[in-house]
Amino acid sequence: MKEIEQKLSGKIERLTNKTFKFDERIKEGWFSAVYFLKTKEIAEEKLPDNYVTMQFFQKEEAVLCGTDEAIALLHTFADRPETLKIHSLRDGDKIKPFETVLTVSGSYQQFGYLEGIIDGILARRTSVATNVYNVVKAARTSGKQKPVIFMGDRDDHYTQQAGDGYAAFIGGSTAQATHAMNEWWGKEGMGTMPHALIQMFRGDIVAACKAYHDMYPEDELAALVDYNNDVITDSLKVAREFGDDLKSVRLDTSRTLVDKYFLRNHHLMGTFDPRGVNPELVFALRKALDEEGYSHVQIVATGGFNETRIAEFERAGVPIDIYGVGRNLLKINIGFTGDNVLLNGTPEAKEGRRYRPNPKLEEVKYYGDA
Repeated sequence: MKEIEQKLSGKIERLTNKTFKFDERIKEGWFSAVYFLKTKEIAEEKLPDNYVTMQFFQKEEAVLCGTDEAIALLHTFADRPETLKIHSLRDGDKIKPFETVLTVSGSYQQFGYLEGIIDGILARRTSVATNVYNVVKAARTSGKQKPVIFMGDRDDHYTQQAGDGYAAFIGGSTAQATHAMNEWWGKEGMGTMPHALIQMFRGDIVAACKAYHDMYPEDELAALVDYNNDVITDSLKVAREFGDDLKSVRLDTSRTLVDKYFLRNHHLMGTFDPRGVNPELVFALRKALDEEGYSHVQIVATGGFNETRIAEFERAGVPIDIYGVGRNLLKINIGFTGDNVLLNGTPEAKEGRRYRPNPKLEEVKYYGDA
């Protein structure tokens, strides 16, 4: 948890322009709502000496992410960005409803057309960071933090991977599935085997693991054991073959299937939902591994896990060592708003909105092409 709390205390360096691969069409207004572009032209022609302060906030308890990206956007595409006054919280800060997270001051025509893009950046990154943080918190029991792997590569457009991976990192995930997800801070993706590898060995999990271990002997061997829908049988097969070299087994049983263990043991049925990765299956797997001397083998669970389900498993003491979570971390449930709240130094905002100074905001100096 120490690393997670460090992320959430704002003690990491800000990302700068060089991190991001912005589309140059942003400068042309290609991604901005047309009414922003028209307002920019009106301000240039009719109100050239305006000086506004734009303030950004949202309405939930959340873990903030996207501020570095938004600042880099301003430094890259605003007119004369070195003259803007920018104050911001940091990625990883815990924020409250309506708390000001970012203010930008300057002439509207310098940066106003970027408002919607900034809202979108903050909304997506903060949503993912908050989702991950809540899942990580759910996977912490009795002071022990269980690792959470971010596996969202197949659940959204690939162009989102770098930003989503960074947001997951800010939220506290232990590892990310692709290299792109780790791009912004220079690490690499991690992973072992998909079902496709086992399929090519016609369902022979031992043969698939032998091939993997032969090709990647330095990796920790993690066997995917649900291909034949018989996780206990296949886990024991791999454990007997590899012994201490087997570090973990991963269950990814579909929520539409009942593992063959229960079909062989009908007397266990009737008091619980036997589909998918369920507590009774995990308890039985742990017992079977321990009884044959494989207590060192960890159990990894993936497939449909979210904050609520993980919390239920943890309350029940289900012996899962690592969780893998995908699409449930990518739900966008936080929206940001940018409001002009000061005009030429005096309060001026739409009804119901007002300037909300936040003493926690830090001034961010222009850093050019850094």
